[in-house]
Amino acid sequence: MESPLPRCTPESVGIDSRAIQSFIEGTEERVGGLHSFMLLRHGQVAAEAWWAPYAPERRHMLFSLSKSFTSTAVGLAVAEGRLTVDDPVLSFFPDEAPRRVSRNLAAMRVRHLLSMNTGHAEDTLGYMVSRRDGDWARAFLARPVRFAPGSHFLYNTGATYMCSAIVQRLTGQTLLEYLTPRLFEPLGVTGATWESCPKGVNAGGFGLAVRTEDIARFGQLYLQKGVWRGQRLLPESWVEEATAAHSDNSSQANPDWQQGYGYQFWRCRHGAYRGDGAFGQYCVVMPAQDAVLAITSGISDMQAVLDLVWEHLLPAMAPAPLPEDAPAQAALHTLLAERAIAPQQGEAASPQGRALSGRYRLDANEYGLKSLTFRFQRRGAAIRLVTNEAVAQLACAPGVWQEGEVTVRKTHDYSPSRQSLPMPPVKASGAWADPSTYVLRLCFYETPFLVTLTCHLREGGVTVAGRVNVSFGPTEWPPIEGHRT
Repeated sequence: MESPLPRCTPESVGIDSRAIQSFIEGTEERVGGLHSFMLLRHGQVAAEAWWAPYAPERRHMLFSLSKSFTSTAVGLAVAEGRLTVDDPVLSFFPDEAPRRVSRNLAAMRVRHLLSMNTGHAEDTLGYMVSRRDGDWARAFLARPVRFAPGSHFLYNTGATYMCSAIVQRLTGQTLLEYLTPRLFEPLGVTGATWESCPKGVNAGGFGLAVRTEDIARFGQLYLQKGVWRGQRLLPESWVEEATAAHSDNSSQANPDWQQGYGYQFWRCRHGAYRGDGAFGQYCVVMPAQDAVLAITSGISDMQAVLDLVWEHLLPAMAPAPLPEDAPAQAALHTLLAERAIAPQQGEAASPQGRALSGRYRLDANEYGLKSLTFRFQRRGAAIRLVTNEAVAQLACAPGVWQEGEVTVRKTHDYSPSRQSLPMPPVKASGAWADPSTYVLRLCFYETPFLVTLTCHLREGGVTVAGRVNVSFGPTEWPPIEGHRT
């Protein structure tokens, strides 16, 4: 494995420790939900934190931050002479083309996939994942192309999938296989995973999971214009082209989504650029400050985090080292070391616990929950949770996170509006809110998701109310009824 990035004090690279503390405290107060944070300047880690049970060695789902890695794969394939960004998209899919090819579809080029201006009027992903034969490429090409390619910005995850499919057609390898020797191994990225479509093509626009330090290394590679520890991994020309503005996205609502879109990278204010993913996965590159910021989280307001970066971190980066500030560094160290996701609080036991123990079969529901089995004890509970896809054995107690034992029954089919409970891996905590209400808190610590199940138990039945911290759909679930068996 590649050696860890060098660590340093904030002041040694010109950053005031108090500014970092203000950023962390401000983010927790105004946004909440951070899972990890790593700030690099001049190639060194000035500050880092993980909110337990998230941890440095664990991967985290990147969602659309995956897109920037897909763009990098295209750039490598271009450098190897396998394609150009001006190649027609249809040239790679002669067998999947519709019988009638519109003028706009025929005009679509690889660069239009990369810059999110394919000419579609809506994201194609929903149509792709719902296609019964699992042929996502055919579904993409079948969608109407209303506008001339290059003339209309639309964030289109299906377009990124097509980039992945093109790389796989040209190389015979998935993105993960292709990037491993060219990018991941040189950067020291190990254990990466990437979800695939039914045809075995990595999803491209989502589905990659890596560690926080891997995100930081990726950003540092781009900051160094494609060179990593003396070795050129990516052409400088591609770094410049991919991070330049190719699409006018000024109609978007938030200021850091209005600065132009590159090849699967967003331009930011202050001359910065970034890859990002749903619920707060960030790789922010700040060339003028020679800095990189990697964040994973489970938040709903992504603009707010960037606002806090510009408010606290950016102005704190001085052009030269600052005097060491031992008290401020100690306060920051303590703050960062104590970050944690709050486990469930309450009573460990209930006088009704023994009578309410048992197995409860749940009515059919869109979240995939099938049954809950409780064994209430004096110091906590043993719970067996069964979903459509997995079985989890959970040890629960107030105030602590405990690792669950998960057996996967089947993998899920992706849906952009999917509400089903994720499963592996998971840590749990639980407590009694009152003598007949048990609250189970589940942290899926390689994802953004934190789920709370409030179980109102009674003789012969249970009502389960669910809540998730972030979601593509509602965050509050309607009550699910269950019956004791």
